[in-house]
Amino acid sequence: MKVYTKTGDKGTTALFGGTRVPKHHIRIESYGTVDELNSYIGLIRDQDINPLYKKTLIEIQDRLFTIGAILATDPEKAILKNGKERLNIPKISESDIEFLENEIDTMESKLPPMTHFVLPGGHTTVSFCHVARCVCRRAERLSVQLNETEPVNEGALKYLNRLSDYLFVLARKLTFDLNAEEVKWIPKKEE
Repeated sequence: MKVYTKTGDKGTTALFGGTRVPKHHIRIESYGTVDELNSYIGLIRDQDINPLYKKTLIEIQDRLFTIGAILATDPEKAILKNGKERLNIPKISESDIEFLENEIDTMESKLPPMTHFVLPGGHTTVSFCHVARCVCRRAERLSVQLNETEPVNEGALKYLNRLSDYLFVLARKLTFDLNAEEVKWIPKKEE
């Protein structure tokens, strides 16, 4: 199988199910942003961090591939007229979302309470987490926008929402683990 197919040379691409859409279609923007997010998470995983975080990040990357597959599927082609699934697309389960929530709770239990917003930065690895968090929020916004016109699996939307929270808490936990400075954002007072 060749990497290049030449079928997209005129600015369209195929969804699972065969439907061709413009490469700028909101569905393509959605799963393309999930792919970008997955790459940033790979960058975090490549850092010198706790192996338990790496294991969690691999699980997250797997779930992001599932979300990508969900978003890359034409909803009209996914279900047969009798209501049965035509394409065997994996799902995001409630346990996937609970997994993130448990990871968040575990990390937060070891952190001082947050009293202010924090400025992204303090260490390269922490900054990578903040970049991934922002890309995750963009993926979520695009997926929600897509959902306004074409159905998107509710589990995928919930997962992206929870994942951005996870990435924020991971950034704080890595700040703590790496003894980096967490700079609080304190609004300037008018003079």
